[in-house]
Amino acid sequence: MSEMNFPEKLTVEWLRLAYSSGTLTPADVLAEVVRRAEADASMNIWITPPSLELAQPYLDRLALLDRSRSPLWGIPFAIKDNIDMADVPTTAGCAEFAYTPKEHATVVERLVAAGAIPIGKTNLDQFATGLVGTRSPYGETHNALRPELISGGSSSGSAVAVARGQAVFALGTDTAGSGRVPAALNGLVGYKPSLGAWPVKGVVPACASLDCVTVFAHHLEESLLVDCVARGIDEHDPWSREVTRLKAERPSKLCLPREAAAFYGPFAEPYEAAWLASVERLEQLGIPIEYIDGELFSAAAELLYGGPFVAERWADLSGFIEGNPGVAFPVTEQVLRSGAAAEYDAASLFTALHKLQSYKLKARKLLQNAVLVMPTCGGTWTREQLNLNKVGANSDMGRYTNHCNLLDLCAVALPSGNAGEKLPFGITLFALAENEHLIDGAARSIQSGSVELALSAANENEPVQKAEKAEAVRSEAMITVAVCGLHMRGYPLEKQMEGLHARFVREGSSAPRYKLVKLPTTPAKPGMIKQQEGGASIELELWEMSAAAFGEFVSLIPSPLGIGKVELLDGTEVSGFVCEAYAAVDAEDITAYGGWRHLPLG
Repeated sequence: MSEMNFPEKLTVEWLRLAYSSGTLTPADVLAEVVRRAEADASMNIWITPPSLELAQPYLDRLALLDRSRSPLWGIPFAIKDNIDMADVPTTAGCAEFAYTPKEHATVVERLVAAGAIPIGKTNLDQFATGLVGTRSPYGETHNALRPELISGGSSSGSAVAVARGQAVFALGTDTAGSGRVPAALNGLVGYKPSLGAWPVKGVVPACASLDCVTVFAHHLEESLLVDCVARGIDEHDPWSREVTRLKAERPSKLCLPREAAAFYGPFAEPYEAAWLASVERLEQLGIPIEYIDGELFSAAAELLYGGPFVAERWADLSGFIEGNPGVAFPVTEQVLRSGAAAEYDAASLFTALHKLQSYKLKARKLLQNAVLVMPTCGGTWTREQLNLNKVGANSDMGRYTNHCNLLDLCAVALPSGNAGEKLPFGITLFALAENEHLIDGAARSIQSGSVELALSAANENEPVQKAEKAEAVRSEAMITVAVCGLHMRGYPLEKQMEGLHARFVREGSSAPRYKLVKLPTTPAKPGMIKQQEGGASIELELWEMSAAAFGEFVSLIPSPLGIGKVELLDGTEVSGFVCEAYAAVDAEDITAYGGWRHLPLG
């Protein structure tokens, strides 16, 4: 390997560029992952830690895959240790419970088939029962940014592995918030699909009817890329169902709780300030905001642990607990045994089910074409403070999360500024199960707005002009444009983008469905042609410009090029350069290079 300075955060796009340029191989990346995991061993991130021996079969398998058809080729990911990885023990955070599966869980199998490399099994709150990250006999997982703080749970190790640069993404599970709370506390995106959208076959159940597999990543786009691979019915999974994620769309409104949010713990005041700042940013997005009665969601949340639904955990694990008294982590066993309480009889269960059904109806009426926004957490704790109030603090952490799966909602947790130094704050977007495209669209608007405001705020010497410019930009609908050649940074037509006041957003890649040709023009330029069959993924840049600038931009484009819809690797579509098919007759096929930047000079 040539000398390489790895970034602190590993991302899909960075690794793709490194692989395409030949700077790195997946084996080089695994060596760095192992080094980082060993350096962070005291943080209790892993139960089965990364090793070259564990990863070697998956590294060897990459040679057999067509990289252009393998959207996760060479991407290392972590697996929460209640999700099966073939031939590696699944402990669910309890060594005495452990078994060694012969097959991957369905989601793991799909990710491996797409070229991803499973690197190890992460620590968790035992039996996925907890939102704090301290309920494990394998040690308390430390927060990625401030080790004295809790990491969040139950998917603690998965979140911290990503935040510490030991995996590009990680699988978690989410029954009461375990795929969202650790995201908020470690500055990540936590994507929780609708119930059944990702199969749960091969997952140790917490509450089987409410369990979801989730993903932690640094960026929404990476989460949605994983979603594209993991989603879909498994005919052998009784909880699996068809939930199609549509093209991203802004919701008709954002719903916020009318009641003042409740905050807790030693950071309650800065958390409240961070929430109020987040609300101000939401108000600047141009999406109508409606303040609604949040009692519905609080009442639904109360059912999860304050009623007979807790008996479902006991139903799944009572045999092990009864047969192995005193083996489970003490607070975990206490919570599980609460499900055996005499009052949780069949009549109480049906009473709760009928009550929940009425809540679902109300939620469906409230959230038609809308997205609900709440804080992901109302605070956090040091690990020392939490151990003085184990049950109460854990309950607090679920205040804004427990309602989600009971009401059959999808959700995405997003970073939303900071509540203090190395103290990230997060919000969660919720929508009805069939409206995942609305949380996608709202999240993109929020992220775009946050970047815009940050850029505007950088010019402190011109406060009046700064505010006027920001307001002017906000008043226009911004259009995302994919470019693949001379309009990219460092090429001659970048000046055209600057003249149109376009803003570079990020690097990206197309879906693996395109042919790239070198047109015989002066100067030479690329043309992307979508294929009915075959094709490859082409590296792009995504820029943003106003609607007025977009009209001028389109008028400048010569034939055989034009603007159409370009499908990205995560399945979404944006406006971008396309080429008419006839142009390929006299053009050089350069698809194998994977992008214009990799074309040899001359």
